[in-house]
Amino acid sequence: MKHCLILAGLYLLSLACFAQTYISLAPSLSNNAGTFGEKANFALEVGRQWDVFSLGIDYGRTNLGKVHGRDTANYLELRPNLNIFQQGKFTNTFTAGIGYIFAAQQTLLTELTSGIEYSWTDQLHINVYFGQYYYSGRTAASTETFFGLSAVWYFSPTHSGSLISKPANK
Repeated sequence: MKHCLILAGLYLLSLACFAQTYISLAPSLSNNAGTFGEKANFALEVGRQWDVFSLGIDYGRTNLGKVHGRDTANYLELRPNLNIFQQGKFTNTFTAGIGYIFAAQQTLLTELTSGIEYSWTDQLHINVYFGQYYYSGRTAASTETFFGLSAVWYFSPTHSGSLISKPANK
């Protein structure tokens, strides 16, 4: 048992060494009722990518409207992401996240997002994304769709692949 734990620890350490660190800024607009500020969302994500899979921690606000009373817009979310298909510099992405909204009645946040990412350079990627947030609490639940544009900066050059890709012609 001890050897298995040591081998598992070494394996996880080797995975961490081959990962790339990234930071992402992701503004978006949702379809909820309200002013432009109440429809605007903003998120900052920091994470690691291993080939086609990445895992990030996302801090954001469900809206940027004026706050009257207790602020219930801040959230923290765990966001696994998968690069599904890649064609040239374009990649189709899928994200399924789960998080917590601080001080809100609907504290549970889940997310399903799809996007089209463009590799501008080896370190800067631009992603047009759309998806849906699901909010849930003890006595109420709601949902909203959103559309956004994110910029991802990799601290070292990335050459990520996809689960499905066309073989290169030689």
